[in-house]
Amino acid sequence: MYLILDKYQFGFRRCHSTSLALIDMIDNIYRNMDMKNVTVGIYLDLQKAFDTVDHGILLHKLYVYGIRGITLDWFRDYLRNRQQFVTLTDISSAMGNITCGVPQGSVLGPLLFLLYINDIQNCTSDCSIKLFADDTNVFVHGKSLDEVIAKANNSLASLSKWFTANKLSLSVDKTSYSVFGKPDDKKHNFTLQLCNNDIKQVSCCK
Repeated sequence: MYLILDKYQFGFRRCHSTSLALIDMIDNIYRNMDMKNVTVGIYLDLQKAFDTVDHGILLHKLYVYGIRGITLDWFRDYLRNRQQFVTLTDISSAMGNITCGVPQGSVLGPLLFLLYINDIQNCTSDCSIKLFADDTNVFVHGKSLDEVIAKANNSLASLSKWFTANKLSLSVDKTSYSVFGKPDDKKHNFTLQLCNNDIKQVSCCK
């Protein structure tokens, strides 16, 4: 199963971690700076990603990855007919049906989400995408800031379409970007857009 997962997915995998993701990212930025390239890092924020996974799309992706027959039926039964309720002090809500999402706190939940988001790398070739579960970070490199901004906006447009097709929601307000590279290029005025909204530039991001 782990051979299927993209090599730049660092979440919920043995011998992978946030530290390894940061080392890979920093090495990539420094290598491009040595080549006199400009890098733009874009930090996308997904809203309740685990809770919005579409079961039909997930099951189709499992089929594409070769999970079929009785095994696929088992996953279908695992996801459907789930219910939930909320209790506050002595009062409980009515039971509600869960029509999307993967169970958090389970062994299979994180793995199913990794498989769900795994093909995001195929939606654009103009950038490098680093993942830690639902944390999605995009890095674009080029010789000039104009080239990088054009690539970044094209990549954001493609990624926005991918998220929409997979019924995942982006938070534009919490999405941001940074510029690494030539000091003079950082002073230029430019705009990065996501879903026709400008995203903010930051000097650091958690």
